[in-house]
Parts: sequence; structure tokens; C-alpha cells
Amino acid sequence: MTFVDLLTFYTDLHVHIGSTYNGNPVKITASSNLTFSNIIHYAHEYKGIDMVGVIDAHSPEVLLEIDQLISQGQLIELAEGGVSNGEVTVLLGSEIEIYDHNCSGPIHVLCFLPSLEKMKEFSNWYQSYVKNPNLSSQRMYIDAVSLQQKVRSMKGLFIPAHVFTPFKSLYGKGVKSSLTEVLNPELIDGVELGLSSDTQMAEQVEELKNYTFLTNSDAHSLEKIGREYQSLKLLRPTFQELKKALYRFEGREVIANYGMNPLLGKYYTTRCRECDHSLPQYGKCDYCGSTKIIKGVKERISELSNKQVTKNVDRPPYIHQVPLQYVPGIGPKTLEVLRSHLYHDMYIIHDATYEEIKKLTNPAIARRIYDLRQGRLTVKPGGGGKYGQVID
Repeated sequence: MTFVDLLTFYTDLHVHIGSTYNGNPVKITASSNLTFSNIIHYAHEYKGIDMVGVIDAHSPEVLLEIDQLISQGQLIELAEGGVSNGEVTVLLGSEIEIYDHNCSGPIHVLCFLPSLEKMKEFSNWYQSYVKNPNLSSQRMYIDAVSLQQKVRSMKGLFIPAHVFTPFKSLYGKGVKSSLTEVLNPELIDGVELGLSSDTQMAEQVEELKNYTFLTNSDAHSLEKIGREYQSLKLLRPTFQELKKALYRFEGREVIANYGMNPLLGKYYTTRCRECDHSLPQYGKCDYCGSTKIIKGVKERISELSNKQVTKNVDRPPYIHQVPLQYVPGIGPKTLEVLRSHLYHDMYIIHDATYEEIKKLTNPAIARRIYDLRQGRLTVKPGGGGKYGQVID
């Protein structure tokens, strides 16, 4: 095999399940129509995503649903990991909230297992450490390195999630200055950046220089699938191929990260919880005097940054994009027209010509989608729990 045999696959590795096929909740804060079957359908038909990481696959009822779909012939298990309906590959993962004695606060991590059998084994182990194994992102009072070792012993992947966000993340709450306070750096397989950061920001942290960066949606609704994603160069969309891409092995790699401009993230800047003013630094509000301050990702990375950082010259480009519905002038009806004539979002964003888009909409929208494609949209910063905005 030569490297020219490799293909491009659009991948989002952080999608929640809102409820099971029986209507029981999994991710409490997620939409109830975010079911396993709906995720597969929506990712293919509307988003154009080739590989999805479902990170609530540890839930016993979700596992029963997967077994049922396989027995009905609607899914097959892939020899190289994951399940597929022939159009979309689903990787089986679990988001866990770690809180061990070394943590300053809870940390969310993603654990992906290479097979359905391994996920069932992991689920059985996991149930001994949490209060409700049916729900998503349950807190485990466990030594974080022990979790890493468990995942590695099962040949899985361990990925810290949205690492800079102020709540429930590695740098936002978990550690004071270094991931080594909590984790074994040799047992980390990749790092998920989160909505309020990008590659340029994350590269300021020296200890992250050797990890592959991932950009995922953390979707709590069907429409949020693919709001951040990456293109991967793989032979086929499977667990084992993803693993090779994370380590840039045999030509497999992340070709590009596609994420929202960090300015759009709801935790980009430091803001006051009481009066919502943006603040130059963390501490006390200059406007109302409140000490209820949410430290922004920008400020947190500044604290962690190293003046002399060894650059990883192999980093793929990080392209600032937004979901199509963020683009001024694209409402639900316009989006429906675009999708019905131009396949799905990945085609519209990456491949549709200016003339194709203009014919279905107007020159202004066609121009904005081309600006989106090139990462040229102008944005108003967000912070304090409020998203930024695209400015026309």
C-alpha cells in the first residue's frame, strides 16, 4: 500500500446521546431526540460527517440498543473497531468526570474502546465507580492515572476533553500549572481543544507540543453535530485508523482542524457573572465590585504559556469556521434549501461553487459562505457563558 491510497474523512469525536430508544435519559442536558439511531442518520444526511465518536456508549441501555441494531442487520461491527451502517462509522466512547485527590476540580476525559466487547467490559468495570452508570459524564472518584492505565490495558484511547474551558477541564479546573499533577503524559493519546481555543493558542503550552490536537463539537443536539470537526487522512474510517492518525503513523494524520474562531466561544474572555462586563484580568470586577468572575480561556492560556515554546512544525492548519446557521442571512428555510440541493453541510462548506450557492440563495450569502470556507468571517467576542457573534 502507498500513501496515495489514503482518503479524506470528516470526523467529529464528541457527540452525546440525549436519550435511549426507550426514551430514558442519558445526557440530561442534551436533546431527547439525540438518540443513537438519529445521530447516525443526521450525521450522514445533513452534516456529511463520515465518522462520529459517541461518548455515552458505556450506558447499558445504549449497549443494548447497539446489540439490537446489529441483530437486525442495521449495523455491523468493523474488524478494525467501531460499528457502521455502511455510511457512517460510530466509534464507541465514554466521557468521564474524574475527581481524584490531586485534582483542584473535576476533569472531563474521553475514553474510546476498540470494540463492542471491550466497551462492554469497560462498562462493567465503570459501574463499580459511579452512582448511575446509565447517565453521561458521571463523576468517578478514582486516581486519574489508574483510569489511564485501565484504558491503555484495553488498547483504548485516552483524550482529555475541552482542556481549557473554565469548568470541568484539565487546565480550567483540574491542575494548577501542569497536566503531570494529575495525569501520566505517556498515556495521553490526543488533546481536545474545546470551543474557546485553537491551535495557535494551545501551542503556547509547551507540554502539549507532542500531542495531536482534536476539534470536536461536544454536541448536545443533532444540529450541533459537526460545529467543530477535523478532516483525517485514513485508509478507511475505523478505530485503528484513527489511532494511527493520532500518532501520524503510516501516512495517517489530521489534515486540518475546523473549529469556531475562539472569539465565538462562550468562555473566551474573562467576564463578571453579576454584570457581564468583560474584564482585563481575573479577580474583582472593575464595574460592580463582584468577585464572581469567570476566568477566560485567553487569560488561562496566558498563565500557562511558555515564552520559549518548541514549535511542532507538523501541525495541520486550524481553519476558523462556524456552523452554517451562524452565517448572517442563513435561516432554517435557507439552510433547508441548501441541504436539499447540495447534499449536506460538508459539501456546502468545502466543495460547492460560488455559482451553485448563489443560484439557490443570493450573492451576499454565497460570499459569506466563501468567507467562512477561508476563515475570514468577522466575529464579536464571547465570554462569561455567552457565545460570540458573527458580524456581517
